[in-house]
Amino acid sequence: MADRTIRFHEFGGPEVLRFESLDAGDPGQGELRVRIEAIGLNRAEASFRNGRYVEKARLPSRIGYEAAGIVEALGRDVQGFAPGDPVCILPTFSMTRYGVYAERAIVPAHSVLPRPQGLSAIESAAIWMAHLTAYGAIVDIARVGRGEAVIVTAASSSVGLAAIRICNAIGAVPIAVTRGEGKREALLRAGAAHVIVLQGNDLAAEAMRVTGSGARLAFDPIGGPIVAELAAALAPQGLLILYGNLSGKARETPFPYGPALAKGLAMRGYLVFELIHDAKRFAAARGFVEEGLRAGTLAPTIARIFEFDEMVEAHRYLESGEQFGKIVVTVPQEH
Repeated sequence: MADRTIRFHEFGGPEVLRFESLDAGDPGQGELRVRIEAIGLNRAEASFRNGRYVEKARLPSRIGYEAAGIVEALGRDVQGFAPGDPVCILPTFSMTRYGVYAERAIVPAHSVLPRPQGLSAIESAAIWMAHLTAYGAIVDIARVGRGEAVIVTAASSSVGLAAIRICNAIGAVPIAVTRGEGKREALLRAGAAHVIVLQGNDLAAEAMRVTGSGARLAFDPIGGPIVAELAAALAPQGLLILYGNLSGKARETPFPYGPALAKGLAMRGYLVFELIHDAKRFAAARGFVEEGLRAGTLAPTIARIFEFDEMVEAHRYLESGEQFGKIVVTVPQEH
């Protein structure tokens, strides 16, 4: 049974994504075949496509980490699922082996969770990567406490908005950082206690003004020169967590030696897979997110919905920085 699948045969911009007719095949041991309903886009996929991700694609390559769909078939030794089950696919696999940009996809069973009750396929495709990433930094690693301030850069991204919601859920104080004035009001409505606009302002001075003594944590996917400003904005014994390279200047990212010595700061890198691949930590994270969804303290923010045929345009929008929340691509269903 041939289905439309997206692959790329060379590294480059969104235009390298190709629609191809491929048979998804039958799931092997420990795998499921899922009919994809909605795909959540992540910056990691753009980096994978252009050859700048932490793992290198083997061309031609599938692509895609996160989706929602319906179970169609089970491989050997797979338990806890049945054909017809609505599920979420989490980013717990390597895109060198699997990819969900397709009408049907084979995925490892350990990457699949039942769809949270009451959520649509579109909402379900926008939950896990963002909330697990933010939880891992704020709760699991930094153990931010009630009343402590957290600086969230790239705050209008899906991860940034999840970080704001998680801070509010635990009683922390989220400080959103954004490039210009255009997103200030939306960030305040999304729950940010304060918004710092980089254009025309001193990040560290503004952070000190609203916190008094600095932030407990700076949670940053940008890297590069902004790291020095973030270090200056931290309180004594503060923590700076880097989880991306949106600046494209990873090699220019400094270690803030002076502030680190003066204030006893710590700086570390982090990817969500650190959390996902630790069964105990992942179970705690899953429980936190599911409870937040039930309580209404956590929820996906959808920036824009594209159709499957518009994947190239969706990737262009992904890299534009214009979005507020998660970009989701819907996949047409058979009738």
